[in-house]
Formats: sequence, C-alpha cells, structure tokens
Amino acid sequence: MPGEIMGRHDFHAAHACSPGSDYMIDRDPSTADERSERVRTLEHKGTPASIRTLTIRDVARLAGVSPITVSRVINHPELVMERTRDAVRLVIDQTGYVPNMLAGALSSARSRLVAAIVPSVTNLIFLETVQALTDRLRGAGYQTFFGFSGYPGTREDELILAALSRRPDGIFLTGVRHARKTRERLLAARVPIVETWDLTKAPLDMLVGFSHERVGAVVATRLLQLGYKRFYVVTADDERALRRRRAFESTLRRHGITDVQAVEVPAPSTFALGREAMAHLLSTGFHSGVIFCSSDTLAHGVLTEAQSRRLAVPGRVSIVGFGDLEYAAHTAPALSTVRIDRVGIGVRAADALLASMSGEPARDKVIDLGFEFVERGTTCQQ
Repeated sequence: MPGEIMGRHDFHAAHACSPGSDYMIDRDPSTADERSERVRTLEHKGTPASIRTLTIRDVARLAGVSPITVSRVINHPELVMERTRDAVRLVIDQTGYVPNMLAGALSSARSRLVAAIVPSVTNLIFLETVQALTDRLRGAGYQTFFGFSGYPGTREDELILAALSRRPDGIFLTGVRHARKTRERLLAARVPIVETWDLTKAPLDMLVGFSHERVGAVVATRLLQLGYKRFYVVTADDERALRRRRAFESTLRRHGITDVQAVEVPAPSTFALGREAMAHLLSTGFHSGVIFCSSDTLAHGVLTEAQSRRLAVPGRVSIVGFGDLEYAAHTAPALSTVRIDRVGIGVRAADALLASMSGEPARDKVIDLGFEFVERGTTCQQ
C-alpha cells in the first residue's frame, strides 16, 4: 500500500558470533520427542505471547544446545553440524521464535537494516532493481525494508522520517529530486545514501543511474536518422518521464519539428492506459507516425490498440517503449525500446552501500550506467 513501510520477515539474528572452539557440537542434541515435549510444556505454562517473546536462551534450552550454537545456526549454519542445525531449526519452527535484531544493534551500534524508498511495486520496471538490491544486501547479512512513495513522491518525506527512526545503516532512494526538508534530514542523519535511476552533479552521497534527458535526446536523434517525419508522445505524468519527453521534443525542435502531439496519463503506467492513449490519438487525427512511450507497459497497450484496429505496425504506426521489460522482445512485432540495466542498478547500489557501511571510501561517487536504444520490429527504416 502506498506510503506504508513494509519489512521483510526473514531477519537474521543479531547475535552474530565469531567462530569459536565449540562451533562443531560433538554431543548429540536431545531427541525430537524430548524437544517437542519441552515446547508443549512451555506452551502450557503461559499464554501464546510467552512463545512469541522467547529469547535465544529459551531456544537453546529447548534444543539442548548452547545459545552461541543457536546464534551460529541462524547466522552461520555452515559452521554447525547438520544434526544440530536440524534440532535448532525444529525448535525455531515449533515455537515461532523471531531473532531479536535490537539486541545485536545495541551491542554493535548497527541495525543491519537498509531502508529503500521506491515509487511503487506495481511498476514492473523497479522489480528487478529491488530484487537485485535485496539479494546482494542479504548475502552480506543486511535486511531491507521498503517504503512506497507513490506518484508523485509526495510521501517521501514521511517515509524517510519513519525509516530514520529505525536507525538504518544505509538508505536507497529512487531519484535525485527531494524536498528541501527531506534533504536536510538525510544529510543530518550521516548514514550512507545511494540515489538511483537518475543523474545529478550534486548527489546527497552516492549515485547510480542514467540521464533521462539523454534518453529523450538519443531516441529523437535516432528516429530522425531512420527517416521519421511525424512524431507523437504517450507519457506518464511522473517527473522522470516528463523530463524524457521534454528532451525528446527539444531535440526535434532543433531539427525544425515543432508539431509533436502528446498524451499524458496518470502514473503508474498500465496496459489499459496505453490502449486508451492510442484511441485518443486516433480520435484526434492521428494518421501515421512514430510514438515514443514513457514505458514498455504503455507501448504494449499502444501496440495492442493499433493492432485491434488493423493498423500496420510498423508502417502506419511505429512504436518505441522504455525499460526493455522481459516481454518486450516477445511481442509481435517485437518492441523497440530503451534498455536500462535494472539489475545493475540494484547490484551497484548495494555494493556502494556495503562499501560505505564498512568504512571504505567510495571510488566513484557517481556511477552512470547509461542505456541502449534497442531497435526491433515496431520501428523500421523509412
């Protein structure tokens, strides 16, 4: 739900310990029946709340092992014998034990959490970035919780305030344009920050992204080279999409083309909005030309609406999307689009955060991953 902080539920224990002399337990843990009986006895002694507030020592007692062994099973299972791992995990499953992240944070002054603010999880273009970020951080022992700022990002400030109250070790942001109060709050927090999906000469801290203005200019230039004479735009009304539109139209104006009809739809983009936009263009005099869409989702809708009216694609209608989502290469005809390294953004952002959180100086404060105009079947040489 927009504006809601969503935490991941697979937290690692914060009681991480360095390997010691007892990391391979030699004595056999108690039998499964004995452990189950201990759990039943504990349940009978108290309310369900007593189970939810178990400590690592309670789990250790129920499993017949030491607390440090429980910690290793959670944090470094490769250091514990299989039969011991199974015994501890069975108790954890039976009791619903949740590791106390706060205890480790208090002892180490670190939360092992990274806050990530993204516009939406319904917009497919962000999913691979979010997954890559989460996987990379999790592999390093960090968990990620998300805030969804929506379109426009009017909830970003309240989400960042909520995130900072949880004392994250790092912050991942989408975009570089923030309210003045938000910028002040972030800078005052003195935690590693990585902004993504954009470029600026003055990042808050670190930046991994690409230039939306350059996307618009490159697409316009290439379409001119391909010989197109009539240009249209179907765009969502979010700030980054509109900057691509403005750069697209500005480039065309420099080549003497000023009559560019545009249809704006509310963000986030949907397939249905793409169909509606194409229908609107046709109702207002569209005959032929190339349509630059702010997302592959809109472009797919435009393509479907054109085909439903038996318009030749390419030919009468040419289409360019943005994002190179998984299905773009498999529409019929395949969708010409702008490819963004969505996975790379997540990985490089995670690496930048991990290095900074470890105290390493950033080698590159600004990482421009660029983009690629991928020409497929929905555009052709005129």
